[in-house]
Amino acid sequence: MGAPRPRSIGLDALAAFFAFGAGASGLSVVTLLWPGSPLDVVWRVNPDGHAALLRAGGWAILLMLAVCVACAATARGLWARRQWGRTLAIAMLAVNLLSDLFNAAMLGDRRTLVGVPIAVLLIAYLLAPRTRAVFLRAESEPA
Repeated sequence: MGAPRPRSIGLDALAAFFAFGAGASGLSVVTLLWPGSPLDVVWRVNPDGHAALLRAGGWAILLMLAVCVACAATARGLWARRQWGRTLAIAMLAVNLLSDLFNAAMLGDRRTLVGVPIAVLLIAYLLAPRTRAVFLRAESEPA
């Protein structure tokens, strides 16, 4: 059964956030594979994003599938308190941060800037010595 995982409400919430991302990106794959289905209602939140992904065709499906797998792996790694999960979470948040900055600067979509301070705070949380210690403690415990 293994050793109990160190408790952390913050890390559990972050794992749930990435699990939600896996579900949302997985749903987008389904809606891109079968456009016009009743599931397309989820795109009311971001019709411009939906249109762009439809224009990208098969590449969009591969991209969203990769995002789904990466989010699921990150959620699993954070939940299990594995160092690779923490590293993957930092990398994914950094990519999101850079894409938000790019979208604001190059595409003029200033709404994406709302994600910048959130990503910075989450990365800072994952880099904090106290959070890092949770992962180091979990890695040192026998399985």
